[in-house]
Amino acid sequence: MNVSTAVQTRKSVRGFLATPVAPGIIREVLEQAARAPSGGNLQPWHIHVVGGEPLGRLKATMRELIASRPGGEGTEYDIYPRELASPYRERRFQVGEDLYRCLGIPRENKRARIAQFASNFTFFGAPLALFCSVDRRMGPPQWSDLGMYLQTVMLLLRERGLHSCAQECWAMYPQTVSAFLSLPAERMLFTGMAIGYEDPAAPANRLRAARAPLAEFAQFLGI
Repeated sequence: MNVSTAVQTRKSVRGFLATPVAPGIIREVLEQAARAPSGGNLQPWHIHVVGGEPLGRLKATMRELIASRPGGEGTEYDIYPRELASPYRERRFQVGEDLYRCLGIPRENKRARIAQFASNFTFFGAPLALFCSVDRRMGPPQWSDLGMYLQTVMLLLRERGLHSCAQECWAMYPQTVSAFLSLPAERMLFTGMAIGYEDPAAPANRLRAARAPLAEFAQFLGI
């Protein structure tokens, strides 16, 4: 698979097969992804991969926690700007509506929508979970390095026939996840990620999020 194909076929998968991922594959991907760009070569990413029995324990913990604290524990950073302006507000709304349309869940069925959101915390059935954390002393440039590392991971996964779903929703439960991973106090949880083989029968996987046309976000000077 070339890079263009990996980019074109990468998507947020929300339904995985139970097929295990060979440990050697995920280790190889994470090591190769470390060639991602990093300002000053700081390499600020810290990665935990969870599977098997520990993943089962985390899912059980989250089932109980979501029932008692559905609104989360309070994020340590804003996942989205508090005043989301146009066109970003409309884009976020549209992708949500498109997802629920694929699932056949109407807007008035709040219970079903809540249940779908809760499936984030089972990693949509994926056999592997990844968490990324960062030293609290790092700033926006280093956080951009995290994004470049994680995107490289996702493209390398595609090369190997795997899929993923980056999940910032895990930042809603920083205390629980940090304790589960035994993160040191100076480390902040950034995001989670589901990793595995796509279930082609899952309705959510029909979603292909729209992207703005080139003319909407790019300008060319002198060319």
